Amino acid sequence: MIGRLNHVAIAVPDLDAASAQYRDALGAKVGAPQDEPDHGVTVVFIELPNTKIELLYPLGENSPIAGFLEKNPAGGIHHVCYEVDDILAARDHLKATGARVLGSGEPKIGAHGKPVLFLHPKDFNGCLVELEQV
Repeated sequence: MIGRLNHVAIAVPDLDAASAQYRDALGAKVGAPQDEPDHGVTVVFIELPNTKIELLYPLGENSPIAGFLEKNPAGGIHHVCYEVDDILAARDHLKATGARVLGSGEPKIGAHGKPVLFLHPKDFNGCLVELEQV
């Protein structure tokens, strides 16, 4: 059901410094920051030959990333994102197997302009999982 790894998301306390580190120290192609108000984050995508890294920074007072950074002040891996062909079919299959979909269970539009859902980390070995329809 799941396809390729779309990205690994890393919450960072300083978006400019993290972007510069990937660009200058690692020589990666670093995108421009983009605000995602529906998700409470500002994101920067780092393009790699086989996937992407998504840097996450809090946007607004109710950002879920602010809480993550309070617990992890140096930042850290926040989630992994897998591609699926049909997000509604994937959601229904996962729910039937007992997995919990976060939020209302209805897909939201993610940073790539495509529908996304998040799955409860306690159902996936402590890892928050994002599914993105391709």
